[in-house]
Amino acid sequence: MAKATPKPAASRNREKPVIDALSRLLADSYTLYLKTHNFHWNVTGPMFTTLHTLFEQEYTELALAVDEIAERIRALGAPAPGSYAQFSRLTALKEADGVPPALEMLRQLVHDQVLVGQAAQAVIKAAERAGDDATADLGVRRTQVHEKNAWMLRSHLES
Repeated sequence: MAKATPKPAASRNREKPVIDALSRLLADSYTLYLKTHNFHWNVTGPMFTTLHTLFEQEYTELALAVDEIAERIRALGAPAPGSYAQFSRLTALKEADGVPPALEMLRQLVHDQVLVGQAAQAVIKAAERAGDDATADLGVRRTQVHEKNAWMLRSHLES
């Protein structure tokens, strides 16, 4: 079996900011997944059916996204963070305190979708600086998803 050729040091140095940005995106995405799933289980009130369904759609999409992000980190040759402790150190998102009312759930999720979208933007910038088109593409796709989700959640707050 042929031995893999290690990447040159310059390549590894160029990829570190990309891996760091992906790790933050992974932590933010997983934290948002967990929070959205929590809200799916615990939402109540007149918008129950609508929000229960919307939250399920969003956490299901996030479950697939975290796998793709982690696998991209692995493809770049780094271990993917995968514990609550690692995620809590890396994420910019705050966990929900208790079970907020439905409108507060929406406000928190809009805020968090924006933050995860910003993390995806940071992935794009790092990837472009490194000449990593595949990771930049992942960042673009994640940005689009989080912008759309923020809009859909925000639309429930309009009167």
